[in-house]
Amino acid sequence: MTKPIIAITMGDPAGIGPEVIAKALSTPAVENFCRPFVVGDVDRLRKAAAIVGTTTEIRLLDAIGDRKEGSINVLQAVEMPSDLPFGAVSREGGEAAYRCIVSAVEHAQAGTVDAICTAPLSKEALHLAGYRYPGHTELIAHLTSTAEVSMMLASPKLRVVHVTTHIGLIDAIAKIEPGLVLRTIERGRAALLGMMGREPRIGVCAINPHAGENGLFGHDEEAIKITPAVTEAVRLGYDVTGPLAADTLFFRAVRGDFDLVVAMYHDQGHGPVKVLGIEEGVNVTVGLPIVRTSVDHGTAFDIAGMGKADERSLIYALQQAAILSGKAA
Repeated sequence: MTKPIIAITMGDPAGIGPEVIAKALSTPAVENFCRPFVVGDVDRLRKAAAIVGTTTEIRLLDAIGDRKEGSINVLQAVEMPSDLPFGAVSREGGEAAYRCIVSAVEHAQAGTVDAICTAPLSKEALHLAGYRYPGHTELIAHLTSTAEVSMMLASPKLRVVHVTTHIGLIDAIAKIEPGLVLRTIERGRAALLGMMGREPRIGVCAINPHAGENGLFGHDEEAIKITPAVTEAVRLGYDVTGPLAADTLFFRAVRGDFDLVVAMYHDQGHGPVKVLGIEEGVNVTVGLPIVRTSVDHGTAFDIAGMGKADERSLIYALQQAAILSGKAA
């Protein structure tokens, strides 16, 4: 089977994105499962490669088909000032990150790449550049005209899909309703069917401690907002259980009882995944018409430019993108 072509966006050029890309694409094993190239600035990648000490060739692509195996191939989407410092939020960084994403999405929509994998951007820099999106997920949904998507975090021991993400906790609880919960279950299930080839076992988190303890905690949110969605999912033939107390559900999922956890809000899902190891976490946007994965860490401006960044999350994100593309070896 032909290995999938994956476009990697550079992310914010002042963050650790260029460094983790240089490290990951200097790892020979990556070419075993995909044909990657970078959407970014070739000079910035060369600077990052010098920082991390890789001697892998950094070459400018004239066209995607001209990529050379064993090299870091860069499709020029932006040109950064040579004196742009690492570790600083800037409008220029936000503009560059945005333009790289737009280019990669256009290629994915045109079918010239099989998946995209994104290095981290700075939401603050993105906003300084005039693009008022909470993050990659919402931006790519807009660019692909997708009305509703879900964020799924995946690590070797745990997968979590979120009903709500980048909104405050009070707003998240207000937004949760049976239809949204059911659609999130369906998007997570569809993604895992493609990855696993079988019906996934799905556990659904409660909102309140102890799943509300039969109304003792909260205002009966479980019965009103979650249980109807679980009941409908079971009626449709899905292997879904819940709502369950989040603390024990995550324990059981890591133990192997569930393939996917449905979290109700951002930190309920993010915390357990990141405790297990942020270096191997991957962000997958489910519900898009294209395949998109991402590292599960930020720009790390505090260590950018120092050569300390860990590339493992990007390698794992590339592996997951290859699997989701349907072209993995």
